[in-house]
Amino acid sequence: MLEPFERLTLLFCLLKDADPAVKEAAVTAFSALPSEEVLSYIHGSEAHPFLINELARVHFADHEVADALLGTELLSIQAREFLQRQKPPAPVQPENHQLPESGEETGDEIQADDDDVPDVDLSDEDGVLEEEAAAAEIDEEDEQYLSKYKIAMMMGISEKIKMALTGDKEWRSIFIKDANKLVSAGVIKNPRITDGEILTILKVGVQNDEIIRLICANKEWIKNYTIRKALIACPKTPLHNALRYLSTMNEKDLAGYAKSKNISSVISTLAKRMLLSKKR
Repeated sequence: MLEPFERLTLLFCLLKDADPAVKEAAVTAFSALPSEEVLSYIHGSEAHPFLINELARVHFADHEVADALLGTELLSIQAREFLQRQKPPAPVQPENHQLPESGEETGDEIQADDDDVPDVDLSDEDGVLEEEAAAAEIDEEDEQYLSKYKIAMMMGISEKIKMALTGDKEWRSIFIKDANKLVSAGVIKNPRITDGEILTILKVGVQNDEIIRLICANKEWIKNYTIRKALIACPKTPLHNALRYLSTMNEKDLAGYAKSKNISSVISTLAKRMLLSKKR
């Protein structure tokens, strides 16, 4: 299960997903977040202002959450004013009103209090319009949400590693290019990564030796013929690994390696020898 930070960040990004079904599901999930999880995010050191403002817009009715949001400096001015307007006014004690010693009110006193209460038009739409305007201001403050890439640029190393290890395909495609080896290696360790993604990583070009080491160490991936073939062509693959995989190639691919000028001359020479031995 994702930690509160990862869960809220993912839902926040999906709120503006192009797929209506995904967006609707994200809105529902974001609105149904338990108070404990929301409070954990608010009090965490990794909280982000844009997400804090969105929590204010959606979870303003939860008094405990609202108080926590008002207590953080990350909340925008517009969101703070919006939350303060939602708080119920403090009860006002009537002047010169003395409670009975018994602590109980008589029927006459109750009736008198009721008579003193002014009529309130509950159908007044000004309050609703004011709330909607405040919510609109918060949306403008959020700049129509950040993309995943922009959010990634604001993350610390520990946050990036966590998301690389647990995030979806989009997060993996972002962090596999990260200059920090711990972050990019986290993508390879992500249990949700597919063989197709590994092939794409190898074909695009790997700049990190640790990524290649992790791929070569994964027995399931090495069982995949196409991945072995891509590893042979990758200049970052250790020579002893590439030569071992070369021995499993068919004649057609061996012929290709024998003629290729884009791979190590050692691999090319060995491919020629293997072809000659097969023809004898």
